[in-house]
Amino acid sequence: MSDKSVILVNLLKVKPGKQDALIALLKQSTDAVIRTLPGWKATRLIAAADGAGVVIYSEWETPAAIEAMRGDPRMKAYFPKIIELASLDSIVGSTVLNETR
Repeated sequence: MSDKSVILVNLLKVKPGKQDALIALLKQSTDAVIRTLPGWKATRLIAAADGAGVVIYSEWETPAAIEAMRGDPRMKAYFPKIIELASLDSIVGSTVLNETR
């Protein structure tokens, strides 16, 4: 993956007992919609050990690709279902450090 990717990070604070349902929904939306969109490069779902949150880390080619995803009618159909299970905060940025061992 190129360091020129645009990074979208979504932090979802999950309603009690809803983490598994949220993860299933996010996997479904990734398989059905996200992976089909132009400009998408990668997605990782990170589940909090305590069941209180999920982080979606995704890489895109451009900010316009992220906006197109948000405006896609198929994706828009998922947003109300996601909000039923969790609150959502997002940031868009770029990688400034990438260390690995």
